[in-house]
Amino acid sequence: MPAVTLWLGVGGLVPFVVLAVALLAGASLPLVGGEAAIRAALMAYAVAILSFLGGVRWGIAMGYGDARLATRDYVIAVVPAIIGWGATLLPATPGLWAMALAFVLLGLMDYGLACRTVAPEWYGRLRLALSAAVSLALGTAALA
Repeated sequence: MPAVTLWLGVGGLVPFVVLAVALLAGASLPLVGGEAAIRAALMAYAVAILSFLGGVRWGIAMGYGDARLATRDYVIAVVPAIIGWGATLLPATPGLWAMALAFVLLGLMDYGLACRTVAPEWYGRLRLALSAAVSLALGTAALA
């Protein structure tokens, strides 16, 4: 695994963890505000990351030689953004749970890319670990 992917992946966890801990502690954050603003910031960041992960799948699909498989993964690639957007329309707690579930499912699906050898093996492991951490943070925020 390239070191930069690990560092950027772990760095991407920071907003999830900071915002979830702030909710759990009942704290407000400079530049963000109180509980409602923190939940909104967490959801916005989660949607951005979920959409980015869909884009990764789109990029991988562009390399397929099989048009049927590429079409399938192009369709799958847009689903995370739609689910993330839909989750923002829900009340805060169900929206956070929906996002946590979306990260678990996408992490498992991305692990499948590595199992099918269309993505590097390290990518599958990284996605499982990061998805577990993100889902834990989102679940914690939903319980706060």
